[in-house]
Amino acid sequence: MEKKIKDLEKIIKYNFKKSSLLEKALTHKSFNNIINNEKLEFLGDRVLGLVISEKLLSKFPDEKEGIIDKKFANLVNKKTCLLIAKKINLKRFILLGSSHKKLERSADKISSDCLEAIVGAIYLDGGLKSVERFILNFWDEYLLKSTITLIDSKTKLQEFSLKKFKELPKYIFFKKSGPQHRPLFKTEVQIPNSKKIVGIGSSKKNAQQNAAAKLLKILNL
Repeated sequence: MEKKIKDLEKIIKYNFKKSSLLEKALTHKSFNNIINNEKLEFLGDRVLGLVISEKLLSKFPDEKEGIIDKKFANLVNKKTCLLIAKKINLKRFILLGSSHKKLERSADKISSDCLEAIVGAIYLDGGLKSVERFILNFWDEYLLKSTITLIDSKTKLQEFSLKKFKELPKYIFFKKSGPQHRPLFKTEVQIPNSKKIVGIGSSKKNAQQNAAAKLLKILNL
């Protein structure tokens, strides 16, 4: 375990004064039902929220609160935590009980929770400045991406349709084409008083986004 801790410390660029904190952060409840990372995860979630909130407010001083909130949600959610956990190959360091070792469905949640536990452990071990350096280092690329407004076309069209017509846009998937390794999906979208607009994408979701974007352009929104 000592080698694992040293290897992980090199990856995360932080050396623990109390290595027992990192070991605890890596311990899933299936491995030890009493001493595990659940409370550190709880703490880490709050610390992550604090650091990201402060960074967003300083980075986007003129942005509206609603947009900041959407950026925040995208930066602290389980999906982003999982991307970072995968980037540092956190899965190989986690202590799991035999009952969980073969459960692939729960592996993603375990990894993202463990990353939050590491945030909590660094905070307890080195304080706010240390954990801030860790977070800003590993979340930096996602903070850079957040310069793009995160209200996507589908959400924007939905908000407009609900406000004006009290109805959701209607999406109809009607065609899949192309080779198996590179399929193309076609989807129609329509709101009250509009034509049916076709969107094409590499997935149903992308096709819906593209259809919504085209309709928004027609509506000058």
